[in-house]
Amino acid sequence: MKNVIKLITILTLINFTNHISNAAEKIELLKTDWTFKGLFGKFDRGSLQRGYQIYSEVCSSCHSMKYLSYRNLTEKGGPEFTEEQAKAIAASFEVKDGPNADGEMFVRPGKLSDKFVKPYDNVKAAQAANGGAYPPDMSVLIKARSGGANYIYSLLQGYEDPPAEIILDEGVYYNKYIDGNKIKMASPLSDGIVTYSDGTEATVAQMSKDITTFLMWTAEPHLESRHKMGFKAILYLIILTILVYFSMKKIWSRIESKV
Repeated sequence: MKNVIKLITILTLINFTNHISNAAEKIELLKTDWTFKGLFGKFDRGSLQRGYQIYSEVCSSCHSMKYLSYRNLTEKGGPEFTEEQAKAIAASFEVKDGPNADGEMFVRPGKLSDKFVKPYDNVKAAQAANGGAYPPDMSVLIKARSGGANYIYSLLQGYEDPPAEIILDEGVYYNKYIDGNKIKMASPLSDGIVTYSDGTEATVAQMSKDITTFLMWTAEPHLESRHKMGFKAILYLIILTILVYFSMKKIWSRIESKV
């Protein structure tokens, strides 16, 4: 019995020590004022369009968006590009289609109904081009990571030189916000790497915020309509509660109290 108690005590101390160690090593994520947060949250249209530009010019060479179609770029609650703009975006990509009347595959310009063109034909091709690492699909990436928007926002700004005691293998980079502090993706952003069409200064912080906003929309494209529906539901319940209260008060007022 004493040995069992001793074993339990040792395991408890080990778990407690690990918890304290992990808490000490964990770095608090960066935070910013997200317009889509809260009951009345909405996406910043300018930020969404800039975020798409970052994805298109920086991220799309490695990361896919398999759940997104070019027509989604025109939908209400999203970047809200005009139909002409979205058609031009789609047409700038080549899509493999077919077979044609001769039974052959062919390449054509993209259409609004097409899914976003993938950078690689398959997983093996993606791994071969990235040193064995597979760049994850970004459609719902922000929902698959603990910390959500703040995590992606922080990760993009967390690249720095490693401490002297840490030796990194070739093709591995130091990032203070990722578990283990090691990542195979090089820092994708640097000041001025893109030229925003609306004139916004393309700093790393601004680009990190814009692409994170875009990724939040791709993961939750109906966020705004859901917020509106939630507000209407709450308002309806408040009105219903008031009506029920006064109805019950009127009904009980007709019943004489017993003395």
